Amino acid sequence: MRTLELTPAEIPDAAKAADTIKRLLSNMVSITQGLSELRNYYGTGHGKAHTDKGLQTRHAKLAVGAASTLAVFLTDTHRIR
Repeated sequence: MRTLELTPAEIPDAAKAADTIKRLLSNMVSITQGLSELRNYYGTGHGKAHTDKGLQTRHAKLAVGAASTLAVFLTDTHRIR
């Protein structure tokens, strides 16, 4: 996000809707942190058995949807710049 200049600190306060844009950019970081935490708790990494369950299909869809939306946004931003 720093390379793409998408950190909240890089948005000028004078920009239209600066507070909203900064909040959205901060939330993008929260998405990646949340997905990482879900993987740590429920994923098969870190030596966990594949039989561990806990999340439902709807949780997986939320994780995939959030990750893919973020990936598309970052890729589009990279291409534009």
